[in-house]
Amino acid sequence: MTVKATQQSTSTLTPTQRVIARRMTEAQAVPSFTATRDVDVTHLVRERAQVKAAGSRPASLNDVLIRGVARALRQHQRVNGSYDPAGFVVNDDVNVGVAVAADDRLLVPVVKGADRRTLDDIGRETARLADAVRTGTVAAADLSGATFTVSNLGMLGVDSFTAMINVPQAAILAVGRVRRVATFEEGALGVAQVISLTITADHRIVYGADAARFLATVDDELQATSLLAPA
Repeated sequence: MTVKATQQSTSTLTPTQRVIARRMTEAQAVPSFTATRDVDVTHLVRERAQVKAAGSRPASLNDVLIRGVARALRQHQRVNGSYDPAGFVVNDDVNVGVAVAADDRLLVPVVKGADRRTLDDIGRETARLADAVRTGTVAAADLSGATFTVSNLGMLGVDSFTAMINVPQAAILAVGRVRRVATFEEGALGVAQVISLTITADHRIVYGADAARFLATVDDELQATSLLAPA
């Protein structure tokens, strides 16, 4: 019996793909852990529908999340830092990287000073950065300086996932899709719309309680956000 060899082809890695592969290998060496929290975004989904019905363009949930994350990072500085054997590095600025996939590559443009920006400003900046990535016109300056990263696969129907840390950052947040869940409060059945937020953190600088408190603060920020009031 003669067995024919399987035909194979190998494509050459682009410089960007080589960098991605190297960074993912580096991330494997980080002693990390994950923690997940479901966040009720019912009011945000409802308010987005109201804004849209009024003829205006509502802020995306991703932009609301970036703003909430940035404000939470200001309160949890180690999550916004990185590990160094000589001592923990704490960043003065809050620069949120946003993972964007395009043309078989993954880039992370950065919303700089995100904790000081309005929701409208964040929306304009994320739209500009995503367009630049997808058209291949993103500047090197837009890809540098991130202190934390948000990766959102919710728009692709993913419920939850674990993201790999963008070394040397201390943590990354993975965002799932909005999904309906049953609730039971004060003797009554109901339906809420929630998203799963999963943090992957470098355990050398961020501990379990740190991650839990950070997720709780992000939740608080989202609950305090209204799309019907000025950002």
